[in-house]
Amino acid sequence: MDPAVLREDMVDGLDHTLDDLDESLGVAMRTVPRHVFVEDRPYDNRATDHAGTTVLAPRTVARLLGALDVDDGDSVLVVGVGVGYTAALLAELVGDRHVHAVDISRRLVLDARRNLRQAGYEGVLVDCRDGADGLPEYAPFDRVLVEAAAVRPPRALLDQLAPDGRIVMPMGTPDPTLVALAPDDSPEGFAVVEEFGTATLAPLLVDGEQAGGVTRNRTEREDREFGQQGYFAPTGWEHEWIDWDSRLDGGRGHHRR
Repeated sequence: MDPAVLREDMVDGLDHTLDDLDESLGVAMRTVPRHVFVEDRPYDNRATDHAGTTVLAPRTVARLLGALDVDDGDSVLVVGVGVGYTAALLAELVGDRHVHAVDISRRLVLDARRNLRQAGYEGVLVDCRDGADGLPEYAPFDRVLVEAAAVRPPRALLDQLAPDGRIVMPMGTPDPTLVALAPDDSPEGFAVVEEFGTATLAPLLVDGEQAGGVTRNRTEREDREFGQQGYFAPTGWEHEWIDWDSRLDGGRGHHRR
């Protein structure tokens, strides 16, 4: 069937299930060729997997972008580019050169760049970064979308917001709530300005947790390296280990006693 017809059916279905699907977002979803980004049944409203990450269902993407509430010309950062579909929709909404995206997985960065180029959104900048660090070279951002859950927003992302900017992300555990956040002078450094219901997304990763990277669990990592390197390999188990306590607290010197 014609992909354009399938896109129309997909958005018609979202119009029926989402009471507040923004008109401009609906137009963008009718325009972006999702089959360039997702090969298997791209216009079904379901999540899929690609290279160790979850490709969000169209309904979830629509909820995230509805909460983000962008205007034409806004500067936007996407943390967790995935296959690039969300970034392409944002390119339709704000202009491709206003969209920046990062992902901790180099494989996903390369795939997203290819997909965006093939779909006609080559102006979107995609870089391989730890998402918690943001993209300070291009800050400030009017909007930051975090396509991963965390207990609280990373401080660097708050610092990279423009005045009156907002971060949209699933926050809290074990059932994260999709929220819009703004920086303030409170001890936490932010305030929840709007809530949009539950949204279960994968957790925000730190370096070493991405698919294909070093396994965080020492036994699993050693078993894998042993199998890859061979019994008499000169390297493998003796690789320098990551100081995860230092990594997770930002190097402030906290160590377990």
